[in-house]
Amino acid sequence: MFGFFDYGKYVMLNGVLQLILYTKEKNAILFTYPPEGSFTSTGLVVSSKLPRFSDEYTLTIDSADPKSISAGKSVQLTKSVTQWFTKDGLLVEGLFWKDVEALIKDYAKEEPKKKR
Repeated sequence: MFGFFDYGKYVMLNGVLQLILYTKEKNAILFTYPPEGSFTSTGLVVSSKLPRFSDEYTLTIDSADPKSISAGKSVQLTKSVTQWFTKDGLLVEGLFWKDVEALIKDYAKEEPKKKR
């Protein structure tokens, strides 16, 4: 009898967690604090998406609080995963990180100030 009760709690709590994942986190793979030295006061959300039967991989960096006045613009990189692998199927990590670092720099770039 106690085993069934514990199983019911497990199912219920798992359902609540799945609801949070579906509504709040979506495709997020990383949540961060605000970048060091950044003018923004919100953290970042890094999302990843690779649609079924597709080689197009999308990596997105966005503000954790997009409604904040200090939120930066969302940036994304969409590229074929074949660009990061050798013919033998090995990941060329340096090429991948080069693209990721370029995306991070793009997000950190401040908007040019308009002249009055």
